[in-house]
Amino acid sequence: MTSPDNHRAGFACFVGRPNVGKSTLMNALVGSKVAITSSKPQTTRRVIRGIVHRPDAQLIVVDTPGLHRPRTLLGERLDSLVLSTLTEVDAIGFCVPANEPIGKGDRFIADKLSAVKKTPVIAVVTKCDLASKERIAEQLLAVSQVAEFAAIVPVSAQSGDQLDVLADVLIEHLPESPPLYEGGQLTDEPEQVLVGELIREAALEGVRDELPHSIAVVVDEMLPREGRDDLLDIYAHMFVERPSQKAIVIGHKGERLREVGTNARKQIEALLGSRVYLDLRISVAKDWQRDPKQLRRLGFYD
Repeated sequence: MTSPDNHRAGFACFVGRPNVGKSTLMNALVGSKVAITSSKPQTTRRVIRGIVHRPDAQLIVVDTPGLHRPRTLLGERLDSLVLSTLTEVDAIGFCVPANEPIGKGDRFIADKLSAVKKTPVIAVVTKCDLASKERIAEQLLAVSQVAEFAAIVPVSAQSGDQLDVLADVLIEHLPESPPLYEGGQLTDEPEQVLVGELIREAALEGVRDELPHSIAVVVDEMLPREGRDDLLDIYAHMFVERPSQKAIVIGHKGERLREVGTNARKQIEALLGSRVYLDLRISVAKDWQRDPKQLRRLGFYD
């Protein structure tokens, strides 16, 4: 891989409380959907890398689960995942939405970030399309009073406003380096993981608030249909914690599960550029969020 003189490459991560727009922001910067988004808090469960390619730089954006006070073993593992990521990146984007007052959760995270001494922290005021200019100005002032930041950047992932400014600010803090990934590569997530996440995103839409944290998806197999180059068979398994949750996901006469499968299949076909047959099963894995053995089986390691 060749690169011009003074080319920069490195890692930046977005942190913030759940549902402040971190995944949407990463997708907007990358220009493609590499992380699932949902109105449900704590949608992101893995550290996902999205890659922004520019002639002068390669910015690898690390999307993390939302930091919060954990109530389950899964929550503890997600928080430790975020905190370990903070020590490994070149810049941190601390995300606070423009349309919500700064609260205890934001201050809790700002305190955590103050312990990361050597890494510059940029405050990113997200969702500016949902706030008036006056409200954005008030939020910028409020954010500046929370902590000392290397910069404060208001952005809108939906409209694209100020995304280039944010990329410039993050890239300023990257070391000089040739590209770390091949040109054209948008993420280093395995396809099976992305497919599983798209299925979980489809399952999250329109379900009750207590259910999202209880859904996990494992893709057992992805393989071309024998004798068909244009069709991919995907066998996936969705897990919930209780029989009552299984009934919610399945819906009346299986209607909801079919809808989840249809919506997921469309997204997967767009991702993979191939027609897909999706075989989606659902099972109960009792209290898996609190069971170390089941967490490992579902891909959440110590």
